[in-house]
This record gives sequence, structure tokens and C-alpha cells, in this order.
Amino acid sequence: MHFLSFFGTILAVMQMKLPNIKILDEKHKILHQKSSEATFPVSKEDRRLAEDTIKYLEMSQDEDIAQKYNLRAGMGMAFVQLGKLKRIFVIANEREDHTFEEYIIINPKIISKSEELIYVGEGEGCLSVNRPVEGIVPRHARITVEYYDYEGNKQTIRVREDLAVAFQHEIDHLDGILFTDKIDPKNPYKNKEKMREI
Repeated sequence: MHFLSFFGTILAVMQMKLPNIKILDEKHKILHQKSSEATFPVSKEDRRLAEDTIKYLEMSQDEDIAQKYNLRAGMGMAFVQLGKLKRIFVIANEREDHTFEEYIIINPKIISKSEELIYVGEGEGCLSVNRPVEGIVPRHARITVEYYDYEGNKQTIRVREDLAVAFQHEIDHLDGILFTDKIDPKNPYKNKEKMREI
């Protein structure tokens, strides 16, 4: 029985279809535009796009699937990267047991942030930036975010470390800012000593 359920899982993964989403490259001017507030209730079309994007991100973090479809691993995506100027982003954060924490964040606002700054040691990446980028991006180690669910109910979440970086990266997208905009071209590792590496 165990073998059959294991085989069934493998078969399900093999049959998983990659969602048909088109990620815009940084050359697209829309990525430097500010997104508009989403209205409620969120449309079926936008809900489907959010779910498809989460599925895409989860598949991109699976080595076998990523290799099969030639995907770069991604943890988050803002709607503007898909050509929609709406203040919505999604995150699929892989836990140690290989399950995922899924976040669909609508009309977010950072209401508090730590004084402590951190940066990603290996550098931040973005599915819209298809080139190597040198440098570090200062981020707050902890932030509290107010946002809304599909029906327009207000929620609050406190995130830290990697997840805090991902939230700040995606909120920047909603304001027309790419992580590359935050790196000083003349001094890409500026103030590194004032921040903690993660």
C-alpha cells in the first residue's frame, strides 16, 4: 500500500501541468509603474491568477520540475510582473518538511518595521531580472504588514528574516521599484558593515 501511494504521488508530480503565466522582463516599462489598489471582492479571474502563480512558484522550487521545465526558482511574484497593475502579490515559502506556506497579499501596507537592517548574502534575485546582479539590498529584519483577503477583510501579519525580505521585495514591485534600483551602482556593497547578513 505504501509503495502504491508513493507511486501515486510520483505520478501526480509527473502529470502536474505548469500554469501558463507570462513573467515580464525588467525591460518592460510597466514594472516601473505604481500599481492601483485592488477592489473587493476580488474577481474570479484574479483569484485564479493568484492560485496559478502560487502553483508556478511551488513547482519552480522543486528541483526535478524546475529542471524539466527549465525554471528559475522563485518564492514570490507581484501581479505587475504578470502585466496587471493591481496591488496584489503572492508568496510560496517552502518549509523544512517541503510543504509550503502560501500567502495571497492584497493592498498591503507596512505599519511597523525594525531598526535592524539585514541583507541576503548571496544577493536578491527576481524572476523579472534575467541577469546576474552584484550588490546588496538593505531590508528591515522584521516588519508588520496590514493587508486584505479576497473578500476585503483586513488582516495583519508580522514577518521576519527571509520572509520579511520577500514581503519588502514584493511591496517594492507594487510601487514600481525593482531590487536593482536599490543597489548603488558606484558602491554595490555600501554600508554592508551596518547590516546583518542572512
